[in-house]
Amino acid sequence: MTTFKAQIKKLRFNKEMKNLLLFSVGKFISIFGASIYSFAIGLYVLKVTGSALNFATTLILGTIPSILLNPIAGVVSDKVSKRLIVIGMDFLTGTLLVIIYILSSIYGLSLIMVYSTTLLVTMFTTFFNMALETSKPNIVSDNMLLTINSSSKIIDSASGILGPMIAGVVFAFIDIRLFIVINGVCYILSAILECFIDFNFNIKKTFKEDTKKYNKINLINDIKDGFLYLIKNSEIKKYFYILFYLNFFLGFSVSVPLPYIINETLKLSSKNFGIIQGSFPIGMIIGAVIVKFLEVKESYFNFLNKIIITLSLCMILIGLPLFFIDNYLNTTIYLIYYMIVMCLIGICISFIDIPISYIIQIIIPEEYRGRVLSLGLSIVKLMVPISLILSGILLNLVPSFIIPILGGTILFLINIVVLIKNR
Repeated sequence: MTTFKAQIKKLRFNKEMKNLLLFSVGKFISIFGASIYSFAIGLYVLKVTGSALNFATTLILGTIPSILLNPIAGVVSDKVSKRLIVIGMDFLTGTLLVIIYILSSIYGLSLIMVYSTTLLVTMFTTFFNMALETSKPNIVSDNMLLTINSSSKIIDSASGILGPMIAGVVFAFIDIRLFIVINGVCYILSAILECFIDFNFNIKKTFKEDTKKYNKINLINDIKDGFLYLIKNSEIKKYFYILFYLNFFLGFSVSVPLPYIINETLKLSSKNFGIIQGSFPIGMIIGAVIVKFLEVKESYFNFLNKIIITLSLCMILIGLPLFFIDNYLNTTIYLIYYMIVMCLIGICISFIDIPISYIIQIIIPEEYRGRVLSLGLSIVKLMVPISLILSGILLNLVPSFIIPILGGTILFLINIVVLIKNR
C-alpha cells in the first residue's frame, strides 16, 4: 500500500512538473513573440515611412488596447474555459501571422496591414495573459504556486531585456516577412504544447475546467460583480492598495526623474543609460529566483511593508549623488552606483509582486479570479500616467534630485506608520 501511494505521489509530482514546464514554454513563446514582434514591426514602420508618429502609433497599438481590454478579458476568463482561451489565442495569433505573411508576399506589407495585425496580436495576447494568469492555481499545487509565479516573473523580465535586443537583430539580418511567418509557426507550436497542460490538476470547484458551463456573459453585470467583490473583501483590498500607491511612487520617483537625472543632469551617454535601465529587469530576475527560498517568519503584510521601506530608501538614493554635483564624480562611479540602485529596486519589486500574486491567487475564488484581478490591475495601472504627469510637471519647477528624495521619503513614512499600526 505504501509503495502504491508513493507511486501515485510520484506520478502527480511528474504531472505537476510537466504542467510547470509547458506553462513556462507557452508563456515564453507568447510573451517574447509579442515583445519582439511589436518592437521589430515598429522599426520596420519607422524605416519605411521615416515618421516618428507612425512608429509611436505602432508601439501604442501594442500597449494601450491591453489596458482597455483587461476587464473584458477578466470576465471571459471567469466564464469560459481557460484552457480554450489559452490554446485558442495562441493558435489565432499564429494563424493571423501566417496569413499576413501570405498576403504580404502577394501584395506587400502595407501600413494598414501592420496596424491591424499589431492591434489584433495585442488583443489576443491580452486574453491569453489573463486566462493563463488566472489558471496558475489550477495548473500546480498550492505549494508550487510561488514557483510558477517566480517563473512567470523571470519570463516577463527577460522579455523586457532580450525582446528589443532580439528585435534589433531580427530587423537587421532577417526579412521582416520571414520573421512574421517564423513567429506565427512558433505560436502555433506553443498552442499545440499547451494542449497537454492539465488545467484541472489543482481544481477546487465541484466541476472540472474542461466541462465548465459556458454561462451567458453579461459584461456590465459581470464587471460590477467583480468590482463589488473587490471592494467588500478587506484582505484583497489591502494588497491592491499596496500595488496602487507603489505604482504611483515608482512612476513619480523613478520612471521620470531617473532618465532626466542620467541624461540631462549628469550627462551620461545613451549607452550608459541603457546599461542602467537594463539593471532593473536583471534585478527582477534575481529577486524572482531568490524569493522562492525566503522563509518569512512573520505575516506577509508586514514582510511586504519592510521590503517597501527598503524600496523607498532606493528611491532616495537616486537623488542623493546630485548633492555632490559641484564635485563631479567619475562617470564609471555614477554608472556602477545607479546600476546597483536599479538592480536593488528590481529585486524589491520581485519580492513584492510575487508574494502578492501568490496571496491574491489563493484568496480569490476561481469564479471571481479573472474579474477581480483584471479590475484591480486596471485601477492600479491608472495611477501610472497620473504619477508620470505630476512628476514631469514638478521637474520643470524644482531641481531633479528633489523628486526621488521627496517620493521616497513619503513612501518611507507611510510604511513606517503602517508597520507601527500592525504591531
